[in-house]
Amino acid sequence: MVQAEVVAMWTVCIPGWGAAVVAGALLLYGTFDVAYFARMMYTVAKARYFKKKVCILDTTEVKSWCLLNDIDTLLYHMNNARYLRELDFARADFYERTGLYANIKAAGGAVVQGAATIRYRRYLKPFTRFSITSKAIYWDDKTVYMEHEFVGPGGFVHAVAVCRQRVIDTSASAIAELLLQLHCAGACRSPPGKMPPELELWVQSNELSSARLRAATAPLPTLQSPNNVGCGEVIPAASAE
Repeated sequence: MVQAEVVAMWTVCIPGWGAAVVAGALLLYGTFDVAYFARMMYTVAKARYFKKKVCILDTTEVKSWCLLNDIDTLLYHMNNARYLRELDFARADFYERTGLYANIKAAGGAVVQGAATIRYRRYLKPFTRFSITSKAIYWDDKTVYMEHEFVGPGGFVHAVAVCRQRVIDTSASAIAELLLQLHCAGACRSPPGKMPPELELWVQSNELSSARLRAATAPLPTLQSPNNVGCGEVIPAASAE
């Protein structure tokens, strides 16, 4: 009799727990990008523990697929926004394998993305296997500039992106020089001594945009009335000039 009551109780309770689990899963997936963070943890762990460490001047590579959750509303190519999302995983792999992020954090600094420009050359179709290459093309005291290429079947470059990684509270050039001494031991090519021409023009365009936005948001200058003239009073001729 007792066993029958227990079975009956579980028969009643299991659907309730199942509904709660389903509702919780839907709420989690609806308010939190589970796939993004799970993949990011996988990317970092794989780069940290299973991939070979590289020099900051080397080119790293991650592989990915264009899946159904990546496609555009037209249903036959990868959504443009997904390219920038994929760059997060490519950068994480580069940061871990070169030691760039760890050394910036050890120096008390941080790194944020200050700008990104991407040029699309040919779309990626669903279920296409592609790779993303990442390399540091230039750095100065405050910034590391990176270039990424989306390489599809046959080696064709489907898109190329340039990103500006802003380093805060420490010197980017000092960290880069430290990494060259620790991991490269003079075996790598010489570090970039001059900014590439196309990168220089891109930086200039960003600076012009920043200057325009600063001018648009600058507070209006305070106007002072000469001789403390009140409202409705006539300004003397000498003051009016």
